[in-house]
Amino acid sequence: MRVPLSYNMKNLLARKVTTALGAGGIALVVVIFMSVLMLAHGFKKTLVGTGSEENAVVLRSGATSELVSSIDREQAAIVKARPEVSLDATGRPLAAAEMIFIVNILRRRDNEPSNVVVRGVGPESMEMRPIRITEGRMWKPGLSEAIAGKLIAEKYKGCGLGETITMGGRDWTVVGLFEAGGTGFESEIWGDADQTMAAIRRASYSSVTVRLREPAGLAPLKESLEGDPRFNVQVKSERAFYEEQSRQISMFIYFLGLFVTVVFSIAAVLAAMLTMFATIGSRTAEIGTLRALGFPRRSILTSFVVEATLLGLVGGLIGILPGAILREVSFSTTNWTSFSEVAWKLSLTPQILLASLLFAAFMGFAGGLVPAFRAARLKIVDALAGL
Repeated sequence: MRVPLSYNMKNLLARKVTTALGAGGIALVVVIFMSVLMLAHGFKKTLVGTGSEENAVVLRSGATSELVSSIDREQAAIVKARPEVSLDATGRPLAAAEMIFIVNILRRRDNEPSNVVVRGVGPESMEMRPIRITEGRMWKPGLSEAIAGKLIAEKYKGCGLGETITMGGRDWTVVGLFEAGGTGFESEIWGDADQTMAAIRRASYSSVTVRLREPAGLAPLKESLEGDPRFNVQVKSERAFYEEQSRQISMFIYFLGLFVTVVFSIAAVLAAMLTMFATIGSRTAEIGTLRALGFPRRSILTSFVVEATLLGLVGGLIGILPGAILREVSFSTTNWTSFSEVAWKLSLTPQILLASLLFAAFMGFAGGLVPAFRAARLKIVDALAGL
């Protein structure tokens, strides 16, 4: 004989206070658990989404980021002329030689300085990247003008439309704001490559990004350039490159967040355990009646474990509501690979929702095991003694 599931559901509804307390503790942990997963996934999505499988990046051999890479003009010209590089409608190679440097800008919220990436680009960069001007206009060649990512404009002084920032001893006017599909480019300031290189007195580029004619072109391009004695470069898929850029900080967020989650989950399991102990203490007569009616010990055990698991699911459903609201929150942190500020939003996926509910159910299950064993071991005579 099995105890009906409706019996457990009615018991949870009948004991509203104890159910609310137990579910509330689990809900709090679910919010923390979801936040950790959304933080890490949002950061990784922002950086990995910055890259495209259609593009390849050429950097100096051994360089871990564009910031410490150097490609001279002659090398850049040879890369652009490679047969693996796609051409636009006019026959021009879709290859962008870009220059990266860091500028120190004050944050709006606390007036503290922070590193922001400035990317010197050419017309090809705009065609190869998901850039869309949302306010203002594109810069004019030959002028000290720039465009800023939407997230940078919101968080940093001087980066708003019409404002002025100082870079390389010049004052640059922000003439436009752009979106980049939520990618890391929205955390950058873009300007004309020749103007930015002249401003910081640099003669070489940081990297060359090319659009491949076909995905299979990455292997021959890599083999040719890395094997050429005139070069000292490495060639990577753009998506793989940005995935490497996100790895360190993503792992840090996961491990730190999961440590905090484990600490709080222990407290939630204890809360669920106390809730179930209190429930069993007030229902010994019910347990004795069930046993007298012929329900075996394993049915009693299963019933209370199921009830505790349902309690965990209730807490999970409560917790995912505020957790889902957090996806509108944006954060910024320093990318340890590039030493620059990256802004991103929390990202919620169906997998995170499912993982949160399963984690909540597990906390309820773990918290209900010991009380369930206690309930199953009650003798019929002792359980009915209070009747």
